[in-house]
Formats: sequence, C-alpha cells, structure tokens
Amino acid sequence: MSTTAPDSTPADLEQQANATREKVDRTLDALQDRISIKRRVGAASAAISAAAGRASRMATPEITTLIRLDHTHVLSAFRHYRSHLSDARKAAIVANVCLGLEIHAHLEEEIFYPALLDQADRIADLDKSVTEHDEMRAFIQRLRQMSPRDPEYDETFYDLMRAVIHHVADEETRLLPLAETKLKDQLRELGWRMTRRRFELLKPHVTEVASTTVQTFPVLTGAIAVGLAAVVWLLLRPDERSLRH
Repeated sequence: MSTTAPDSTPADLEQQANATREKVDRTLDALQDRISIKRRVGAASAAISAAAGRASRMATPEITTLIRLDHTHVLSAFRHYRSHLSDARKAAIVANVCLGLEIHAHLEEEIFYPALLDQADRIADLDKSVTEHDEMRAFIQRLRQMSPRDPEYDETFYDLMRAVIHHVADEETRLLPLAETKLKDQLRELGWRMTRRRFELLKPHVTEVASTTVQTFPVLTGAIAVGLAAVVWLLLRPDERSLRH
C-alpha cells in the first residue's frame, strides 16, 4: 500500500521524492566498501570488456562484486527520477530499474542464496531477503499495470525506492561480508555462473536494456557506453561456445 496521502499535491510528491533521493545518497555513502558510482561503473566496464575478449572464469568478477554493481546501478537510476520528467523518460527509468531488479533477484535466489545457505547458519537473513524480493516484485507488478500519467505512479515508484534502499543496506552490511568470509574460495566461480546466467536472462530484453539505459543515463560516460556495447555484443553474437564451456 502506498505511503502517500490521497490528496498529496505535486509539491508534496516532489518533497517526498527529494527525501527519498537523499536517503539513496546516504545509503550509498554508508555502504561498507565506500566505492563511488564512477569507480564501480568503470570496474564493471573493464570486467565486461575483459570477459568479452577472453570469456574466461578468471576474467569474471567475484559474485559479491557483481551484486554490488547491480545495487549501484539501480540506486544511481533512482537519482535520475523526478516527478516533473516527461512520461517517456519516467517510463524508461522505471522499465530499466524493474527489469534490473527482477534479473538481480532471480540471480541471487538461483545462485547466491543457495551457495550461502550451504555455508552459513543465518537462514533468517536469507528468508528476509527473499521476502524483500517478493515485496519489490509486488511494486514492480503494480508499476507495469500503470501509466506514467496515473496519479499513483510516482508514489508507487518512491515506495519501490524505499524498499530497495532497505534491501541494499541489509545485503551490503550483512550478507555480502558474510559471503566474503564463508565463500571466499568460491566467489569467482560463482561470479562466472552468475555472469553466464545473466546473459541468458538478458538476451530476450537486449533492445529494451539498450534503449532504457540510454534514456535513464542520457549523458553516458565512456565507461558505461563501452560496458553496454560489450554486453550487447556478447548477447547477440552468433558464436556462444565460449560461454558454454
């Protein structure tokens, strides 16, 4: 259920959005590794480009690095959302975020959580994370049934923002450090598995990803552009044997 009053004015919504974006900023600053968005994007681009060129397990980042990069992507997308944006730009940002979150949650539940469950006793933390994924999926489903012109569109996206911020803070301060202790000898292999599976999940959406990424981040840095081009190349190239072995 939305946390915004039914009679909220556009000014009220913008004030709430500003408060949410400030919380995004504080969350980023509080994350354990304190890596800037620019450095994370650069690291992602370098890793993807290396994987495109060599397609080897050793070129793949550790799974915890990939999860942190996903977190940074969605939080940085949140920073670009404003209630006064055009309908097309709003829809692009929301589509980019929602697809990213769905794939991220799928990968964690299929690969990361089972690996961590085998090594850790903190089952409650994993159950909580799955519950938070379900909450995010509920917001995503609502957003996909709406138009950007719907009066509740903005506030529903802000509710999704708040849910994601809470989830990211939990994972980066609890589950990821735990994984780096318990799974330290498996992190790169798990990263390889996650990378291969991500390509499979992204392939049907490659055009959407390219389009919404450009609209979400209109002033693309060279690092983002190179990384995106590498992903598109990997997803569309006819010879995928190197990713199967």
